[in-house]
Amino acid sequence: MCDEADLSRFDRLNAAKTGLNRRQFAVLGAAGTLAACTSMDATASSALKESSVSFATPDGTMDGFFVHPGEGKHPAVILWPDIASIRDSKRMMARRLAGEGYAVLLVNPYYRDVAGEQFADFAAFMQSGWDKVKPWRAQLSADAIMRDATAIIGWLDAQETVDTTRGIGNQGYCMGGPFTFWTAAARPARVSAAASFHGGGLVREDAQSPHKTFGEAKAQYLVAIAQNDDAKAPGDKDALRDAAERVGAKAEIEVYPADHGWCVPDSPSYNEAEAERAWARLLALYERAL
Repeated sequence: MCDEADLSRFDRLNAAKTGLNRRQFAVLGAAGTLAACTSMDATASSALKESSVSFATPDGTMDGFFVHPGEGKHPAVILWPDIASIRDSKRMMARRLAGEGYAVLLVNPYYRDVAGEQFADFAAFMQSGWDKVKPWRAQLSADAIMRDATAIIGWLDAQETVDTTRGIGNQGYCMGGPFTFWTAAARPARVSAAASFHGGGLVREDAQSPHKTFGEAKAQYLVAIAQNDDAKAPGDKDALRDAAERVGAKAEIEVYPADHGWCVPDSPSYNEAEAERAWARLLALYERAL
């Protein structure tokens, strides 16, 4: 999970790459994000339909961004964003996935406190976001996410564009990584795939640790671990593999030669080659499982 040490590393990385400090980087961030994301799906988005949506949960009104192919019914995917939540880079990732034939709901995990976009890009988050999101994140317990997941799936299954005969996928980045495990455990009959990219806190001591939920779910898993996260907790990958093996869960678990945040185009750690490799593994997971 992104932490203050990561923010310091991002600062050093920005300075080394661009000669800019955090404030200067933020000024240029939006333009760079748009360029990176536009190259991802310039042609796919033309045949898509998208909308801002909201729906009731036990804890309030969740909002999100829903995008899907213009015609037909399609398997649904929940996209749990990273710590900077909904913004253009995540919308573009959702559009790219929808272009592959999925009905994608990008959700706002902070809806209990705020609605909609709070940071234009990750550079804006780096400016002032860490302290701002702390109280919002504090509410995102396993139980809270499982309540959210049940409400999200109920909403998705009511949409005409969602093929309810097929399983639901879900993918998460950074803090969203654990959410994918809890989502799979919350609705095992509906969630067929869970993908975590540079997710934090997947192995914990408490009873609701994500790695302890394999047996509660029926999903197939993709767990893509950042090399610097692995360096901090080298035993986590083995704990994940052992936990999956004990219950017969299908789980692809790999440490990538890239740092935390490498999959997200507006992250200072974005690594295009390894991000594309992770994306290909995601599509392969959904092709098998959904």
